[in-house]
Formats: sequence, C-alpha cells, structure tokens
Amino acid sequence: MIEQTLLLIKPDAFKRRLVGKIITQIEQEGFNIAEISLKSLTQEEAEALYEVHRGKDFFEPLVSFIREAPVIALLLERKGAIGHLRKIIGKTNPDEAAPQTIRALYGTSIRRNVVHAAESREAFEKEVRIFFPDFKP
Repeated sequence: MIEQTLLLIKPDAFKRRLVGKIITQIEQEGFNIAEISLKSLTQEEAEALYEVHRGKDFFEPLVSFIREAPVIALLLERKGAIGHLRKIIGKTNPDEAAPQTIRALYGTSIRRNVVHAAESREAFEKEVRIFFPDFKP
C-alpha cells in the first residue's frame, strides 16, 4: 500500500546548497514527490514542530536553528514510506548514522543534520499540517 510521509530539508542544507543532492537521493529511493513547499517558520510553527522536546535543554536552540533560513517540506509517497525514509536518512547524530545515509553524508552535528522526517504516522499527521494546511489523508 502506498503511504505518505514528510521530509524537511533543514536550514543548514539550504544554506550549504545540498537541496538538489538530497532530493536526488530521495527520488533514487523510489519516492514520489506529491507536494513541495518552501517555508520560513514562525516561532509558533517551530515550537509546534518540536513540541515533543519542550522542556528539554535543547528545545530553544533547536527552535532557533530551524528558523535560521527557509525549510523545504516534501510530501513524499511510496510503499512503506515512513519506515523507508527513516532508514535512508540515518540516525539523528551523523556520527552514528549508517554510511551513505543522508545524515552521514551531509550532517555536521546532531542539530545540523540536514533533514527531519516524521517518526510515525501520528507524527506525520501532526507535522504535515504545519507545511500543508489543506492536507487530507
């Protein structure tokens, strides 16, 4: 069954001109780009995106970082989209990510790891509305 997921290309990738390389890798993995959006997040949107981390010491720096430059949001489709995307982006810490994953190739730190992807169906349904308010599953 075709599933949808959300990929965010973060400000560090945008600033370093890695967008094309990341999108190429995603397409080579069989993902279809259903929608794409370039968005500068408000404080409220950034806080909503990282709500699960509220109260942690890295929450404010994370919110500040995601607002440094525009974010490119991609609504992706393919069979097993959520799990497969999580596999090809790699672990949050680029130093721990498997070789050839997006974060291993382009990430420079645990925060500046170039991409964010929904971790679950529930996270996807919440996060997608920040970038695609008219989204209907």
